[in-house]
Amino acid sequence: MILQRTLKDSITLTGVGLHSGKAVQLTLKPGRPGQGISFVRTDLPNLLPMAGHYRNITNTQLATTLGRGQGSISTVEHLMSALQGAGIDNASVEVDGPEIPIMDGSAQPFFDAIRTVGVESQRQSRPYLALRRKVEVQVGDKWAMVEPSSKFEVHGSIDWAHPSIGYQEFHYIEGHTSFSEISRARTFGFLRDVEALKRMGLARGGSLDNAVVLDESGVLNPEGLRYANEFARHKVLDALGDFKLSGVAIRGYFRLHRAGHDLHSQLLGAIFRDPDNFEIIDSGMYIPRRAPGIRAALAGRLAATVG
Repeated sequence: MILQRTLKDSITLTGVGLHSGKAVQLTLKPGRPGQGISFVRTDLPNLLPMAGHYRNITNTQLATTLGRGQGSISTVEHLMSALQGAGIDNASVEVDGPEIPIMDGSAQPFFDAIRTVGVESQRQSRPYLALRRKVEVQVGDKWAMVEPSSKFEVHGSIDWAHPSIGYQEFHYIEGHTSFSEISRARTFGFLRDVEALKRMGLARGGSLDNAVVLDESGVLNPEGLRYANEFARHKVLDALGDFKLSGVAIRGYFRLHRAGHDLHSQLLGAIFRDPDNFEIIDSGMYIPRRAPGIRAALAGRLAATVG
C-alpha cells in the first residue's frame, strides 16, 4: 500500500510574477489527507480555495491558469511539476497575487524548498488511475496520447526549425528517472515574441534570469543551456505539472509531440470523459469496469475534493 504524502512544515518563497513583474509571496503548507493541492489567493480574502484540478483551468495561453469566480492564479505548472516530482499529494498553496512567482523559470527552486522542509507520509492510502485503453487528441501537427502502463511515464518531443532546437525528445519514467533530470530545465521563448508581449503589457517580469531567450540564430543567455536538450526537458517538466492537475496519480504512458498546455488539458478531459477509459484502484481495491458510474464518481471525488 502506498501512502499519501504532504510537507512536514510550511515554507515561504518570494519572486516576481512573469507577466506583472511585481513581487509575489508564495507559501506552501501541509495538507490534510485526501485534500489534494488547493490554491488560495491571500490578497482576495473572500475568494474560496480552488482545487488544483484541470476542470478549473481557465486559460492555457503561455501558461496554465486556474480560476474560480473573480479570482485566478496563473503559471501553476512549474510548482505543480515540483510537487509531482517530490511525490506530494496534499498541500495548500497561498499566493498574494494572480501569479505563481516565475523564480528562475524552472521547477528547481520549488523542489529545493520542498526538500528543505521535508516530506512525510500520511495515514491514508494513495489511490491511482490505471489506463485501460489508448486516449489521444490532435490539433494540426501537434498531438498528445496516453496508453496503459504499469508506471507514470511521459515521452515528449519537439521539432522546431531553429539552429538551437531542431528535433529533441526526452523520456521521463517515474521511479526510474530522477526528477533532477528535468527540474532545472527553464521555460523558453523568442526575443521577437517577448518584445511583442511587453508592448501588450505582458511578460514584464521576463528576463534572461528566468527564461532561455532565443533570437533568430541562437541562445542569448550568456551561460548557455543547462542541458543539451533543455527545450524538450522543459516540455516534459510542463507536462508533469499539467497532468498533476488530474487530481489523482496516473499510471499511463503519455506521448506528446509539439504539445503544450492546451493539449495537456484536452487530453485530461478526454480521459475522464469516458469512464471506460480507466480504473481507479485504492489499496488493492478494484472498481469493476461494469460499474462505470461508481468509478466516475470516485474519480470525481478524488480529483476535486476542494473547490
